[in-house]
Amino acid sequence: MSADKIRDELVTLSHEIGREERRLAILGEGNTSADVGDGTFWVKASGSQLGTLKPEQLSRVRTADVLAMMDKQGLDNAAVNTELEACCVDPAHKRPSVETFLHALCLTEGGARWVGHTHTDSMLNILCSRQGATPFLQNIYPDVIVVCGRRVAVVPYIDPGLELARAVREELQRFKSTHGHGPKLLLMVNHGPVALGQTAGEVLNILLMADKWARILVGTMAFGGPQYLPEDVADFIDRRPDEDYRRRQLTQS
Repeated sequence: MSADKIRDELVTLSHEIGREERRLAILGEGNTSADVGDGTFWVKASGSQLGTLKPEQLSRVRTADVLAMMDKQGLDNAAVNTELEACCVDPAHKRPSVETFLHALCLTEGGARWVGHTHTDSMLNILCSRQGATPFLQNIYPDVIVVCGRRVAVVPYIDPGLELARAVREELQRFKSTHGHGPKLLLMVNHGPVALGQTAGEVLNILLMADKWARILVGTMAFGGPQYLPEDVADFIDRRPDEDYRRRQLTQS
């Protein structure tokens, strides 16, 4: 797929994520990205909105340059912005989102090709509570496992930018070392979810399923709290051939 076609598909994904009735992101919340496959990726420019995103509001950046910034010390906000602009393939592109670091990591350490980050209402009801990400550490029904993965990655609240990216890098490396692959869903406490997919459709599926997961979790609180699936049952669902087939079909959507 050409870089322009990937850009156009990313615009479409952004519009789907930014649909107001879905309550995944409003105003300037959230960001998206997609790997071009040549050492660069498209990412939402700073200050743009997902629901109304235009092709010119995406910036194409060099992955290696973004990752190299993460090991530089003493960069203040002005220096970060200047260096992010220098990472653009085309100097005419707008300044990339400050969360470009997060996207670069998800597209490399996380093994994703498409990424979507939102501030989903239902998930923030939980992630902003005293329980944080804890309710998402066990599974409550099969489709969560099929779409969002058997396990989720989690980082505490850290202001967006280099420090958050360094925490995300550590968590993605831990997750891969523990489970042998990257996560499909990364949860940032007091901040929101990040979907890591192989296709634009998979990213949207993960975000929609995570939203339903959160709404069901909140609903169970009226009846004594969630009844989690036993760990052996969740493992079995994750390995079932028919569920794996369904997972692969959904990834292609």
